[in-house]
Amino acid sequence: MKKVILCAIVCAMTLTGCLQGEKKQAAPMPEVCNPIPLKLGDPFLLHAADGRYYMYGTSLGNGFEAFVSDDLVTWDSCGQIYTGGDTSQWNVDCFWAPEVYERNGKYYLFYSANYRVNPTNEGENFKIGVAVSDSPAGPFKDLMNRPIFNPEYPIIDANVYFDDENGKCYLYYSRCCYKHSVESEIADSLRKAGVFEEIEESWVYGVELKPDFSGIIGEPRLLLAPPTKLDDAQAEWESRSATNKDVNRRWTEGSYLIKEGDTYYIMYSANSYEGKYYAVGYATADNPLGPFQKAAHNPVLQENVSKGGTVMGTGHNMIITMPDGNRYTVYHGRLSSNPGERVVFIDPLHIDKDGKLTVDGPSTTPQTICTATPEKK
Repeated sequence: MKKVILCAIVCAMTLTGCLQGEKKQAAPMPEVCNPIPLKLGDPFLLHAADGRYYMYGTSLGNGFEAFVSDDLVTWDSCGQIYTGGDTSQWNVDCFWAPEVYERNGKYYLFYSANYRVNPTNEGENFKIGVAVSDSPAGPFKDLMNRPIFNPEYPIIDANVYFDDENGKCYLYYSRCCYKHSVESEIADSLRKAGVFEEIEESWVYGVELKPDFSGIIGEPRLLLAPPTKLDDAQAEWESRSATNKDVNRRWTEGSYLIKEGDTYYIMYSANSYEGKYYAVGYATADNPLGPFQKAAHNPVLQENVSKGGTVMGTGHNMIITMPDGNRYTVYHGRLSSNPGERVVFIDPLHIDKDGKLTVDGPSTTPQTICTATPEKK
């Protein structure tokens, strides 16, 4: 397998956080240095049953590839783990935003792609599918030769949450901006200024998913959308791509849900994924299907070029809990030295005792991440 060596500094140190009270000296441990040299958009990191870490993302025109690591430092290519676009398949192209979940010894790959059935010849005809494999390294084959469900609008960015308390699973996705112009004070102000005649928006929805992933239960609920009022606390940061005249769209996409205590946290990205203003916020609720309240201190992850850094376009994140219990968020970003290329970052994520979520990033300095199961006395 092709080796991909991460930018890393290996230093001798004790695994203070990893060993949970173990006092003996540990072996030298490599430090993870952002960006991880995997050229992926929409990254998703899985800690599989075999103890290894698998990274998936958007990178191929006709499917998905994956990479595997024991320590997040040295990566092996798994090659192409899913191939789509054959004339016998439901999908055509634009294979985006894979997420892989392990359930009952199987691995399920949820992804977005253009639907072959397109009688009105829409320019964007994205739907969500699911494929299955016996291994996190694939190969994955479609569970059904059709999308999970077929709403009247294009959808992308599938995220699945398994609720251990009620035994249900939920699908979260983004309605695309395509042909979805929305009136708001922001749109009106840009129209009057002669910037854009209309503003299209993408919105995040949630719906219960059938246990066998063959369809949905009930009707999708609108969970998150861009603010409509100019004085909304979220309006400035969620509208930057439009107000800076980059594009006539406002996005709410790339959602990811976790639960802490009795509270559900949904993270989401706003602004153009192609630009420097792509950033991440979050909202909270008492129910997996909302209603959700956006955090007052959003965004929690954004560019740092304006502060002398080198990272911009940070977004489409997910959350992973490492063996020592510490949380991290994995996301893609762009370096100011090469803004046309998306690369992968991983940074610490915290939820404090008051329920406030923060991210220590974007960072480009070395950090030690516990990837092995902690030893016990």
